[in-house]
Parts: sequence; C-alpha cells; structure tokens
Amino acid sequence: MTVDEYETIRLIDQEGFTQQECADQMNIARTTVQGIYVEARKKLADSLVDGMTIVIEGGQYRLCDGLGEGCGRGCRRHRHGRQSGEE
Repeated sequence: MTVDEYETIRLIDQEGFTQQECADQMNIARTTVQGIYVEARKKLADSLVDGMTIVIEGGQYRLCDGLGEGCGRGCRRHRHGRQSGEE
C-alpha cells in the first residue's frame, strides 16, 4: 500500500472526510482520490480475507512538524490541543 493510499483511507474512513475534503487536504483532484481509495480498499480487503501483511511505502508526502505546517483539520495533535511529544 502506498502512503497516498494509506492517507486516503485515514482521511475518509477514520477522520470522516468526504472525497472532496480528502482531495483538498491532499492537494489532488477528487477523481484521483476516488481511484486511490478504490485501490486502497481492495488491498485492505485482500489483506483481511487472505491474511496478507500490509506494507506502507512509497508515494510523496510531508510529515507533520508539530507546528501546524502542512497539517489540516484532521491533524490529531492540533485537534486535541496536543503539542509535539505530548501524549
């Protein structure tokens, strides 16, 4: 699974974003999100049904720096008022 597929699953299924909100967050077209999401769901289903390991790799991404740079409304650190390093 690519990082982009993982992020699409996280934003849509865990954070409750619409495909359009996910596209806005990832700075890509909604139709691109839709394609990524379909592939990611298939890989998850294959993993669950066939007992395959999920490996997340590849793609282009930038990690949260804990200061809000590059984070969107789905950032858990900022949504709950946590700072970098706090649990």
